[in-house]
Amino acid sequence: MVKQKTIQNEISLTGVGLHTGAEVTMTFKPAPVNNGFTFVRVDLEGSPVIEADANYVVNTQRGTNLEKLGVKIQTSEHVLAAFVGCDVDNVIIELNASEPPIMDGSSKFFVEAIEKAGIVEQDAERNYYVVKEVISFTDETTGSEIILMPADDYQVTTMVDFGTKVLGTQNATMKNIGEFKTEIADCRTFSFLHELETLLDNGLIKGGDLNNAIVYVDKEISPKTMENLKVAFGKENISVKPNGILDNLTLHYPNEAARHKLLDVVGDLALVGTKIKGKVIANKPGHFVNTQFAKKLSKIIKIEQRNQIPVYDLHKEPLMDVNKIMAMLPHRPPFLLVDKILEMSDSHVVGLKNVTMNEDFFVGHFPGAPVMPGVLIVEAMAQTGGILILSSVPDPENYLTYFMKIDNVKFKHKVLPGDTLVFKCDLISPIRRGICHMQANAYANGKLVAEAELMAQIAKKQ
Repeated sequence: MVKQKTIQNEISLTGVGLHTGAEVTMTFKPAPVNNGFTFVRVDLEGSPVIEADANYVVNTQRGTNLEKLGVKIQTSEHVLAAFVGCDVDNVIIELNASEPPIMDGSSKFFVEAIEKAGIVEQDAERNYYVVKEVISFTDETTGSEIILMPADDYQVTTMVDFGTKVLGTQNATMKNIGEFKTEIADCRTFSFLHELETLLDNGLIKGGDLNNAIVYVDKEISPKTMENLKVAFGKENISVKPNGILDNLTLHYPNEAARHKLLDVVGDLALVGTKIKGKVIANKPGHFVNTQFAKKLSKIIKIEQRNQIPVYDLHKEPLMDVNKIMAMLPHRPPFLLVDKILEMSDSHVVGLKNVTMNEDFFVGHFPGAPVMPGVLIVEAMAQTGGILILSSVPDPENYLTYFMKIDNVKFKHKVLPGDTLVFKCDLISPIRRGICHMQANAYANGKLVAEAELMAQIAKKQ
């Protein structure tokens, strides 16, 4: 079992945003299990949180930009790539502006900060998406394409063709995530001169200088452009090196551009929210095609997870029978809706109910075509979750469990007399102050029949 990881200590970096030019402080903080990567805008009222989720991508011009409820995070990819490259799962990223500092245009300084903060294992198993068949996405307009195929490790290959003499066709490959820190992390962002002119004219790259972006000169520089560049970069003199890039920078690798595109792919696919076991082949990648593919993959993973029915030995001696359940829960027949507890850990619980024709509710609920009421399925899931939360206190018989919130309830299939219902409740966040937030699923006949997000609180009996 591979454990989830977070950082050991918090650590801060300060710099400027590439496009905003704003001074920004970014702080990495340890995060609980299953948190993933979350951005927190500490400069805004209420410190709103924006999860690193492909569904929040709103713009991919010159970076991957996220927005949730009007709150924005710009150019998130280099930071996210660093966490994936350091094999970390859960981190809180606090920002006092909308854009992380550009630093030198790579992930190098973020990787160094992560390693300085230290990495620790957490008490939870890491989830992987194991690729079983080829998944692809093509941008018909640009011809960009991403393919994901089965492999034992997370591998990425990028193939880029910029159609210019100064920077033609390049390839880059990462055979496993362990190569990121040494082969990919220090590869800097780049731009072509013709793009730079447009960005300058539109007031972008205010935080840019010749130390955080490689500029490939793909056209003759006019005197006007040369003056604009001097002003923008705060330099008295600017010249073009023999290899076709503006001076003041030396390439780390001949294919640094392709390696940076690989870095971007790793950062953008972090928005899937799950570690991947598979090989990515990206032909002419860019933030748009990367994030569109991330959205597609995220949707596929959610559908597969929803349809992945857990298998339990229903004939094995249960962890708790109905008598032990009644010793913990205050419910009694006919309102006790859990017959057995099959398994339980600190973060999940599995319960069972045999649905029979002599249930009291079938007397009045569609007596001619008996169907178990959906609200009672939710109640049964909540009772199963109640076992989990009451197990967190030494004297559960002195507590009662109360609903606080029910969200995202969905009923998929009917539950009929003769069905065996299996309930699985997983903590969404750790139990704190007697409050339990969990994802609950109900299964019958090899299908997901109902699901809901439940929040409950235990309180001492009066």
